[in-house]
Amino acid sequence: MENEVFTPLLEQFMLTPLVCWVKSVGHSTETDGSKLSKYIELVDGIYLNEIMLQINPKATVQRTNKKVNNDPTLRIHNLSILIRQIKGYYQ
Repeated sequence: MENEVFTPLLEQFMLTPLVCWVKSVGHSTETDGSKLSKYIELVDGIYLNEIMLQINPKATVQRTNKKVNNDPTLRIHNLSILIRQIKGYYQ
């Protein structure tokens, strides 16, 4: 039941303009090419932080966790760094 709801939402999300733009900006590191692995790559924050550094190379570089392995704490840390970089860029 849960998979029946999640899969269409995931496919719809992966086709949004922002996701398409992010995928076109850099080289992703997905392994199997499935929509789920692409989604996981986005929510891990590593790839998004690399893109943000391309947009604003003058930003203070903070270390992101490269091996998240489905750990929500590490994901939150990576996404917090991303939010700080975005805020810094617009300020």
